[in-house]
Amino acid sequence: MDLIQLETLGWLLPLAYLAGSVNFSIILFKLLGRGDPRGQFSGNPGTVNVTRQMGRFWGGVVLIADVGRALLVAILSETLLKSGLTTWVGFSLLIGNRYPLFHGFKGGKGVATYLGLTTVLSPVFALLSCLTWVLVYAAVRIPFIGSLFMISIMGLGIVRHYDWNITALSGTILSLALILYAHRSNITGYLSARKGLTKTA
Repeated sequence: MDLIQLETLGWLLPLAYLAGSVNFSIILFKLLGRGDPRGQFSGNPGTVNVTRQMGRFWGGVVLIADVGRALLVAILSETLLKSGLTTWVGFSLLIGNRYPLFHGFKGGKGVATYLGLTTVLSPVFALLSCLTWVLVYAAVRIPFIGSLFMISIMGLGIVRHYDWNITALSGTILSLALILYAHRSNITGYLSARKGLTKTA
């Protein structure tokens, strides 16, 4: 990595974090006098929880905003950086989304953000991941399971885009791990419920 690339990465990483720290659902709820989306249902200020509380229209607005922000950051990063470093900028964006500076370090799970990043880097896999989510949700009716399948496909598309470059691979693995960690309560709750059903069967 040359000096110019290092310097560029040095300001893009904090910029991405700050961009990710702007949570559109929390801002939207405040503007509409609806309190805080983190106070109901899953406590996650993301598309699914907004849809549960305010309907599909506002859920779609939040989804478009989250995806659009990631699109802009990814386009800027791809224009200025090489060698798969955009995956690290994306990771910084995800950290901001998960631990937002402006909202008490309690944010979303990053699926929509990762979709925006993937749309720039691997649009075919971004579309495929969305179709997969729809199919999985139709089969099991559990949103987070669809999201886990979705991020797996997006991650695969990104590393293929960079020909399995070690820089891109490491950034992608960290990003997927962060999103997976954000879903840990969903996973443990689901496993506990399944275990309970098994015992009563």
